Amino acid sequence: MSESMGKLILRLTLGILILLHGIAKIKGGVGGLSGMVTGAGLPAFVTYGVYVGEVLAPILVVLGWYSRIGAGLIAINMLFAMALAHRADLFELGKSGGWALELQGMFLFTAIALALLGPGRFAVNDK
Repeated sequence: MSESMGKLILRLTLGILILLHGIAKIKGGVGGLSGMVTGAGLPAFVTYGVYVGEVLAPILVVLGWYSRIGAGLIAINMLFAMALAHRADLFELGKSGGWALELQGMFLFTAIALALLGPGRFAVNDK
């Protein structure tokens, strides 16, 4: 029971926090990201993948419905975000001494952990 409760807490935390970023993208659009994407040599349509990684995937994680896939998509989204938007800070420390990308790192590694652990008992399915 406590293991499944821990997984539920991780799922809800990661899913809700990432979904808030997705809601901001829905409201404000992703036009500002296309320059980073095309500047990296990728086609502009790749920009719309942010909706998969920040809207669809966190909904899957929160519900526990194919949450391993959702968590994997969040991890991929975070790798893109770190490579495209935060690359200059990859090896930097913040003002308080922590890694400058600690939030992005926490999202990335929590997503990887959930992809490996699975959703737990309090989920729509165990995928």
